[in-house]
Order: sequence, then structure tokens, then C-alpha cells
Amino acid sequence: MLPELNDLNSFRQALSGAPGPDDDAAQGAAERNGQLTKPPGALGRLEDLAIWYAGWRQDARPQITAPQVIVFAGNHGVTAQGVSAFPPEVTVQMVANFEHGGAAINQLAKAAGATMDVHALNLDVPTTDFTTGPALSEDELLQALQTGWSSVNPNADLLVVGEMGIGNTTPAAAIACALFGGEASDWTGRGTGVDDAGLANKTRVVAEGVSLHAGTGDGLEILRRLGGREIAAMAGAIAAARALRIPVILDGFICSAAAACLAETVKGALDHTVAGHQSAEGAHGAVLAKLGKEPLLNLGLRLGEGSGGALAINILKSAVACHSGMATFAEAGVSDG
Repeated sequence: MLPELNDLNSFRQALSGAPGPDDDAAQGAAERNGQLTKPPGALGRLEDLAIWYAGWRQDARPQITAPQVIVFAGNHGVTAQGVSAFPPEVTVQMVANFEHGGAAINQLAKAAGATMDVHALNLDVPTTDFTTGPALSEDELLQALQTGWSSVNPNADLLVVGEMGIGNTTPAAAIACALFGGEASDWTGRGTGVDDAGLANKTRVVAEGVSLHAGTGDGLEILRRLGGREIAAMAGAIAAARALRIPVILDGFICSAAAACLAETVKGALDHTVAGHQSAEGAHGAVLAKLGKEPLLNLGLRLGEGSGGALAINILKSAVACHSGMATFAEAGVSDG
């Protein structure tokens, strides 16, 4: 049962009080892994993934049968400064495409056997341009966090969150810069494909936002000042999954920026997550390094939508299937040396 989020401090408290993995289940999974009909370590990272998953699911021999993909959509006032190659109207159009099953994420979720939900957050009310003030009020941030928090199916056993929001690599870059330091140019990429002049403009916008808001509070406050509704909703869903002991596969740059806000608010807040992939957005690898996450895939994706995370569902499913489905040496009547 998830606690209610009545204000931002209750969200912080829920995040700091969320449970950790079950050590007995993880130990049982490790012991089983050592008895399976294979040489020690022969399945590489798949073995570690299965043990990690078992601990969070409190089951030494788990299964993955109910993965959930959630896509959140929001619009950003900062797009008025020309930071994207596409107009904000595309956000609404893509939400309709998600709802009709026509996007890449629909196909990837289906291929992974995942349910998919879409939540559009006040698309007719863009956030405030963060170069002029905080992107969201405290109430707006809380509402977005609540949307994510309540969107997670308690019966899911794996979660991927994705996003749609024209211009949202700009707030993601600003969040990363504000949280991790460095220059705006270190974190700002071409997003949907802006040219050199567009990249220079986008970098200027990120620098102005970070100059105005960096150092003003914890990760949650940086999320409020520089983020967006869909970014906050992803953070809310990732936090809810932690409270429910549902493992999460992180998607790309924007999802990782949302997750970083949690990590910079409560230490260890992302222990229930793995990185699904490293995207082609230049700074994503640097964000993953700051989070201590090694990506499962690196296929040059830069779509968003949760696509890279959804693609990695089958990697984790395969890890768990081998762990739980393989015979032990004793069960198979095979000598273990």
C-alpha cells in the first residue's frame, strides 16, 4: 500500500523510508545460481541481474510475468526560445499516436509482453520558461509527482517509464548541469537534431537556467525549478516502484535526469534500478556514470518514449528465466566436478 503524498516533504519522507532488497532472497538466489548447470560466471551479467531482481522481489526463484511501461507527456515553456527542431504541437500528436498503438514504444512494449499506459499532463499549459523563473510551482510539482506515483500498477513486477515532450532534452541537460556541475556545453546535446546554431542557442538557454537556479536546494527542488511535468511524473513513478519493491529499468537521458533528482535527494534511492541502455544523446553516458549505472545495451537509440528501457525488458526476462528455469546439477543428475 502506497502512502499518500500530501506535500513535497511527504514525498521526501516516502522516498527515504522506502524498503530495501530482501537479503535472504538475494542470498538464496546467489546460492541457487552457484548450483545451476553451467560453469561459474558463464552467464556474465545475467547472473548478477537475476540475483539483484530476486532480492527486490523477495523471491529466490522469481519470474517476470507482468512488466509495465508508462509514458508521460508534458510541454515546456522554454521551447519558445527555439531549443527544439519540432514545434510543441507534436507532443499532443504523439500522445494520440501512443494511444492508437502507432509508435515505436507500442511495438517494443508488445514485444516484451508489457502493458502500456499513457498519461498526458496539462499539455495545454506549458511549464514556465526556466530562464525567467522556476519551471513549476510547488503545487504543480506535487501534482506531477502524484500522477507518476499513482500510475504504477502494484501488481506489476517490472517497470519502465518513458516520456514525450518537445524540447525536454533542454530541461534534462539543465538538471544534469545543476546537479553534477561543469559547463552547460558538457550536458547539452542536439536532442531531436538541432543544427550548430540551434545547439549554441540551446546551450545558452541551459546556462542561463542553471545560473538562475543551481544550488537552491536538493534534487527535488532542482526538479521543480528546471524540470517539467513529465520529468517529475517519471520521478514519481520510479519512487513508487521503490516503495512497492518493483525493479525499474531506466530509459535514456531524460529518464536518467529524472532519476538523478531522486538520487540527489535521498542516497540509494535508485538501488532498485538498472540502466536499460546508453542513448546517442551525448551526455547520457556521463549521467549514467554519475549514477553508477552500467547500461545493458548501447544501440545508438535517441528516440525517448521509454524505447531503450522497453527493449531491455527481454534482457532482464532472459536473466530471470535462466536463473529460475535452469536445472541444478543435482536436479539434472549432472556431475558438478
